[in-house]
Amino acid sequence: MREAYDVIIEPVITEKTTEQMEVNSVYTFLVNKDANKIEIGQAVEKLWDVNVKAVRTMTYAGKQRRSSMGRMAKNFSRGRRPSFKKAVVQLAEGEHIELYEAG
Repeated sequence: MREAYDVIIEPVITEKTTEQMEVNSVYTFLVNKDANKIEIGQAVEKLWDVNVKAVRTMTYAGKQRRSSMGRMAKNFSRGRRPSFKKAVVQLAEGEHIELYEAG
């Protein structure tokens, strides 16, 4: 089994995820591409001492980068953004994680 810090890379903090945190106790994390749902759930339970109810995962392919030189970029090689995996973790009712402090 991997270390919990090797499984979870960072939390995703957006307006939508912040609302989900407050209303439904649902947290979103960027995770290692090789991690499965069981490892993700165990890592969250270990790091924050909470009970995980469900884990959903999504894998996103890297998109092609937009060139910065406009028409001239046809002749240059184009790069790609990195692909990543995201996990949406639902906690048991009444539990929450302190990811950051407001104020």
